[in-house]
Amino acid sequence: MKLSVAFAALSLFAALATARPAGPRVVKDIVLVHGAFADGSSWSEVTALLQRKGYNVTAVQNPLTGLADDVAATRRVLERKGDSVLLVGHSWAGAVITEAGNAPNVKGLVYLSALVPDSNESVAELLTRQKAPMDGMQPDANGLVWLDDAGAFGKVMAGDVPLAKVQLLAAAQQPMAARAFEEKVTHAAWHDKPSWYLVTENDNALAPRVQRWTVQNIGAKSIALRSSHMSLVSHPKEVAAFIERAAEAAAATP
Repeated sequence: MKLSVAFAALSLFAALATARPAGPRVVKDIVLVHGAFADGSSWSEVTALLQRKGYNVTAVQNPLTGLADDVAATRRVLERKGDSVLLVGHSWAGAVITEAGNAPNVKGLVYLSALVPDSNESVAELLTRQKAPMDGMQPDANGLVWLDDAGAFGKVMAGDVPLAKVQLLAAAQQPMAARAFEEKVTHAAWHDKPSWYLVTENDNALAPRVQRWTVQNIGAKSIALRSSHMSLVSHPKEVAAFIERAAEAAAATP
């Protein structure tokens, strides 16, 4: 009897000695999705900052040929990630991550001066509802909208970015298929998942009042920057820090 008790006690001691406390939940995979008139290189500085912090970062190369196409490109990247991903979208990509964010491994959504439709709503319908129609965006013969004049690009998108960099951004951009703005989100992921929103107060592309309304509408945690629409280029440190805080908070979300 004494031997049995001693053996049981020894077994319990061994189990306690070898047990390890559960580590904190972490979100280390971050997927960045660019907006209209841009490509994945617009995330370069933010990507480098997050990589230095140990995050696994992928910048999606959206074709910008339609909402369904951009969502498909984003889903292909998400499928290569682990089971805890933070999905980040800038501008037009707000619509993209609102749809693609329904993937089960997406734990949170980060919006940067982004368009965020509701379920069964298109970006065009959203902007009409907010009395912020897309004026002056005339497609060419191929149905594409361009913003490849550096002067116009700087005025609309990047008023606080040095001219030399504006010229690079304008040269590297991808045009946007006009039909994309008419495609509807099926189910808005922000109804089910935590969200964060960065408002850009000096934005000439998406009115700050629309951004602030969006924050309230989706119940996002938010900050504001005195930045142009291209905060990821003009304020990469602040943007990376905001994304990192969201990743930490998403990890703590049940």
